[in-house]
Amino acid sequence: MKYVDEFRDGERARGLARALCAEADPARRYRLMEFCGGHTHAVFRYGVPDLLPGNIELIHGPGCPVCVLPIGRLDMARRLVEKHPEVILASYGDMLRVPGSGRRTLLQAKADGADVRMVYSVSDALELARTNPQRQVVFFGIGFETTTPPTALGIVEAQKNKLQNFSVFCNHVLTPAAMGAILGAPAGDSDTVAIDGIIGPSHVSVIIGSDAYRFCPDRHHKPVVIAGFEPLDVLQSLLMLVRQLNDGRAEVENQYIRAVTAEGNRRAQELVARVFTLRERFEWRGLGEIPRSALALADAYRDFDAEHRFAMQYVAAEGTKGCECPAVLRGSKKPEDCALFATACTPQSPLGSCMVSDEGACAAYFTYGRFRQDALAPPGQRRGVHGEVRKA
Repeated sequence: MKYVDEFRDGERARGLARALCAEADPARRYRLMEFCGGHTHAVFRYGVPDLLPGNIELIHGPGCPVCVLPIGRLDMARRLVEKHPEVILASYGDMLRVPGSGRRTLLQAKADGADVRMVYSVSDALELARTNPQRQVVFFGIGFETTTPPTALGIVEAQKNKLQNFSVFCNHVLTPAAMGAILGAPAGDSDTVAIDGIIGPSHVSVIIGSDAYRFCPDRHHKPVVIAGFEPLDVLQSLLMLVRQLNDGRAEVENQYIRAVTAEGNRRAQELVARVFTLRERFEWRGLGEIPRSALALADAYRDFDAEHRFAMQYVAAEGTKGCECPAVLRGSKKPEDCALFATACTPQSPLGSCMVSDEGACAAYFTYGRFRQDALAPPGQRRGVHGEVRKA
C-alpha cells in the first residue's frame, strides 16, 4: 500500500538498526520514553526492541487517556447512571470495561439496568439526544488533544440546535502538562524514572504542533523527537534522539513532517480555547494531581456541562490491590513487574486500565510480547519481553 509499505520496509529497518548499533555509545545508557501508547503498541507489534542495542532502554509513558483517568472519575460516571435512570450515558468502548471501585465497570452497571451505550463519536451521542428527546444524554468526553476538538464541535452544535437534553462529562487532558510533571519529578524518588529523551506523540502533535514541547529542552534540557507510528518512524526517531544526546544537544525535532507542523492546527486550537477552560488541578492515575492539566467547559457552555447539570462530585478512590498500573504509567515499572500480569489480569478479565485500553502498555506486552517469548523459554520458565528468563 503506497505511503504505508514504505514505512515498513524490512531492509530499511535493518539499516536504521545498524546505524543505532554503530552510533550508540557503549559507555552510556540511553533511557528513552515513548509517551504515546500508540507508539508502545507499534514498538512491540513490529519487534523494535529486538533491533536495538542493549544500552537503549525504551520506557513506556502515560500516553493513554483511558489509562490515566483516575478511578474516582470513572466512579462519577457510574454513580450518575445508577442514580439517574433518565440518563443515557454514551461512551467510547474502552471505558466500559475499566474497573472502578470494587472492580465494578460501566458494563456491569449496564447489566444491572443502567442505560449505558457504546458510541464511536460525539456525533453518535448527539444523534441519541435528537432521537430520545425525553431522555438526558451524557457524552463521556475523554482523550488528549486529538479528540478534544470533536467534543468541542459537538458542544457548539448542541448549543446551536438547542439540544437541552445533551451534556458532556468532560475528562479531556493535556499532553504537555503530563510531560512536564514527569520531567519535573524530584530526582532520587523511588517512584521517579530517569529519562534522557522523549519520543513525542503523533496525532496529538498534529493538533498542538511541535512548538508546544519547547519547554522540554528549554526548562528540563531533554530532547524531544515527534515520531510517526510506523516502525521506520520509530527507529528513525530513536536514531535522532541518540544523535542529539551524543552531541550534547536538547532540541525539539520533528520526524513526522508529513503530518506535523511547528504551529499545529490553529483552527482546532481556537475552537478548543473558545469552548473549554483550564481546570486548576486534575488528578491523573499514576501521576497524582497536576496543575492546569485538564479542561472543563467554559462559562458560555456551562449549560452543557454534565458535572454542573447533575451536581456530580469527585471522590478519590483506590485501585485494585496489587495492580501496578500507576507505576507502569509513570514508567517506573514494566507490565511484567506486576504479579497480576497475565495471571489474574488478562485482556479477557482486566484488573487495571493498562490491560483494557487498546493503547495500554499491559495490553501491548500481552498481545505482542508474552507468548512469543514464552515459546523461547526453557520448560518451567518464561522469558520477559526483553528476553530475561523468569520462573513461570
